Amino acid sequence: MKPLFIVIFYLLSIATLQAQQSAPADAMRLVSSTRGVIIEQRVMRHYNPVYEHKSNTLMADSGDFWRDDIGREFFEAYGNVVITQPSGTVIYGDRLHYEAATQHAIITRNVRVVDKQSVLTTNYLTYSFRDQRGTYTGGGRIVSGLDTITSRNAYYFERTKDSYFREKVVVRSPDVIIYTDTMRYNSITRNNFFYGPTNIEGRAGENLYTERGVYNTGTGIAKFNLNNLYTEGSKFLKGDSLYYDRSIGDGEAFRNVVFIDTLEKFYANGGYGKYRGKEESITMAEKPLVKMVVDNDTTSNAPTDSLATDSLESEEKLSRRERRQRKREAEEQEELSLATDSVPNTTVDLDTVQVVERTKNPVDTVYLTADTIFSRTIPRSEYIALDLQLSRDGGQLLLDEDVDYGDDEDDLGEDGESTPEISSGSDSTKVDSAMVKLPLADSATNIIQQLPKQRPPDLKGKGDSLIIAKTLKADSVLRDQVEIPKLNEAGTRIDAAMESVMRTDTLSSKDSTANLSDTVRTRIVKAYRNVRMFKSDLQAVADSVYYGMQDSMFRFMGKPMIWSDGSQISSDTIYMQMVNRKLDNALLKDNAFMVNAVLDSVKFNQLKGRKITAFFDKNYVERLFVDGNAENLVFNVDEPTGIIKDMFHDRGARISIMFKDKKVFRYNTAKPNQQLYPLKLVTQENEILPGFIWRPQDRPISMEDMMNRKRESAPIPDKDESEKEDAQGRERNQETAVSEE
Repeated sequence: MKPLFIVIFYLLSIATLQAQQSAPADAMRLVSSTRGVIIEQRVMRHYNPVYEHKSNTLMADSGDFWRDDIGREFFEAYGNVVITQPSGTVIYGDRLHYEAATQHAIITRNVRVVDKQSVLTTNYLTYSFRDQRGTYTGGGRIVSGLDTITSRNAYYFERTKDSYFREKVVVRSPDVIIYTDTMRYNSITRNNFFYGPTNIEGRAGENLYTERGVYNTGTGIAKFNLNNLYTEGSKFLKGDSLYYDRSIGDGEAFRNVVFIDTLEKFYANGGYGKYRGKEESITMAEKPLVKMVVDNDTTSNAPTDSLATDSLESEEKLSRRERRQRKREAEEQEELSLATDSVPNTTVDLDTVQVVERTKNPVDTVYLTADTIFSRTIPRSEYIALDLQLSRDGGQLLLDEDVDYGDDEDDLGEDGESTPEISSGSDSTKVDSAMVKLPLADSATNIIQQLPKQRPPDLKGKGDSLIIAKTLKADSVLRDQVEIPKLNEAGTRIDAAMESVMRTDTLSSKDSTANLSDTVRTRIVKAYRNVRMFKSDLQAVADSVYYGMQDSMFRFMGKPMIWSDGSQISSDTIYMQMVNRKLDNALLKDNAFMVNAVLDSVKFNQLKGRKITAFFDKNYVERLFVDGNAENLVFNVDEPTGIIKDMFHDRGARISIMFKDKKVFRYNTAKPNQQLYPLKLVTQENEILPGFIWRPQDRPISMEDMMNRKRESAPIPDKDESEKEDAQGRERNQETAVSEE
């Protein structure tokens, strides 16, 4: 029996050797096997075979080798398939069908492709060894470093380390989860290229949306250029191009930039925007525009006098102030002798001080622009609200000394920040390590450690098979549950955010400054250089503006001017405060001046003082106080003829005016010095108060005009020159009074 076995083995060896010698040079070559048999005289079956072809090594528990009628070679392998390529890439599977002529392989069940950078796992893989390209269409994943990518279809390129993914693509990394339908990934650079709607969800709650761009999961840098949107909580940043650096939380947007904060009802757009995540700030440039919705008339039935001077006072304080105010008014009614009774035919034109309502809409929009607009949120505890010491009864009479209100034109805010620089440079601030060291559900390191570098032919690998089966099943469930973003999702989100910002029905009926009481942060806005503001019934220009949402206070600085209907208001600094989204009070500090044109700008009614304080009700002036060398110049017009008949000049320490139904209800002058000039005695010297300036050409006439035209250089006198002119004017007035006597 033994000699017969030796003879058979010898004949088979000779046949195999002859077959190999007669085969072409690129034919498959059997390197070794434990035993082999011939089936039906055309199939050579080997156990634990090791074949070599085109420098690739193919191993399995068993395998069938045969040639068809035209000489093409095929290899069918079963169990623990291991294919090793010259590059070091190893392919594992349970079954292999290999065609030598095309170098095309089909590997099925528990398939893994392991290279130096990544591990591909699937249950059905077609692979071209000639092109080093693999394809799966029934679901799979690629683990590369700390990135895990699952999809229904994928194309893997060994040479370039690129993978193309299609349908239900999910990328998981320590920092983000990505959802898309079309993506290319490079395992060396960790760049993800997107070709359709994509959401990149940060572990901290932020989200990036794009329809074309690249994101690097290693550096956290995103560069998007089609329908891009960044969201973080209530904040939205949109632009035609978007750059974002996750490591420092900074983003830059270019062209058609929109920034919205729905929580604080803030909207801004422009040609450029830079968002800093650490300080939650936005810098807008290239024709920036801020929009704020305000109410046109009151929705409260509370008496006007119950309004608080300080919008942050509690209801208990408001109640005490209301009682004190009513008591003061009762005393004034009994004690004061109205100055208007002693001044013949004297009237004060409401247009000199009031804001005239042009529209009947319940809400209006304030538009603000400048060369640069900066806004950020700060802790409410760090916001220092200005205490302007305003009182609806006028407060302490201002005589010689002015009050220091703590404002500084070189520093536009109480937070001590100077003008921000617009730069594309990166911030050196690092993200908290707790934000980046998040656990990964299935790390590539763990998968690679579970896979041997070279599987022995007799290793069954049941443990690996169970791991792969569970993994692929979990991926399938994940793909069934995820929601891939839809086309133009950025536009839908930004439109919804815009609608929320421009709507007032979500506001509480309480003071607007109390709407943020449940938060720990508040927003400030700074506008630098060539500031212009437009509202349907009010327009303004200034060198700079500061606005704090906590107390709803505007600060206009640097030669500010405000227009309302035919009136012009100017001073060194102007403060305007909103309460319940309506104008509540205003303070004109230093060189305060109000001018109103009479009869098509032939003459001008004028109010002048060191400071002017105004309180509003339903967008109309309810009471007005002029302090510090107060002067009022009024041209009285004969109503039937429309001809100016005389000029009234009033001077004193304080001029107080109260209005009712838009008409003068009470007029009083402290320490008065009053003259009534017939028209024939009105001269160029006494018809203009010192410091007078009239600049209608600087006034924005529409929102479009505001955006496209800056004010001209206005020859506003300096403070020293103004004081000198005040003294000269007083001397001229005294001389005129003496001559009349």
